[in-house]
Amino acid sequence: MPIVDVTLGRDVRITHPELVNLFGCVIEDESMIGPFVEIQMGVRVGKRCKIQSHSFICEGVTIGDGVFVGHGVMFTNDRHPRSVRSDGELVGRNDWIMETTVVENGASIGSGAVILPGVVIGANALIGAGAVVTKNVSEGQTLIGVPGRPLL
Repeated sequence: MPIVDVTLGRDVRITHPELVNLFGCVIEDESMIGPFVEIQMGVRVGKRCKIQSHSFICEGVTIGDGVFVGHGVMFTNDRHPRSVRSDGELVGRNDWIMETTVVENGASIGSGAVILPGVVIGANALIGAGAVVTKNVSEGQTLIGVPGRPLL
């Protein structure tokens, strides 16, 4: 798997560089990237983040400082994915709308969570393992379940 056109900050640790797919992204100082992770172009991973194995961070995602992303977390960026247009041709780069996602400083995302596009996960929020995030998460809030709902 390749590491292509990536800007790495000071002391970034990629535990198994031969087992990641990183392209056109920025990973800032002292962050750690686990094996079998894909980070796509335009993504910014802040300082001192930990991205665990088998996670997918697609174009349009910005991750703040000190964020934890558990094993197998899936970010998405297309609210209405399709393989073909109405004329039957394969969907191309200009045939869909990419929505951005922001994960603010200090947030933690549990293993197996799915983050739908167009949301903001607030600073120090906690996303439970397996949760599906469909709406913005407030600062410091804990979200669990499918669809994600605040833990009272």
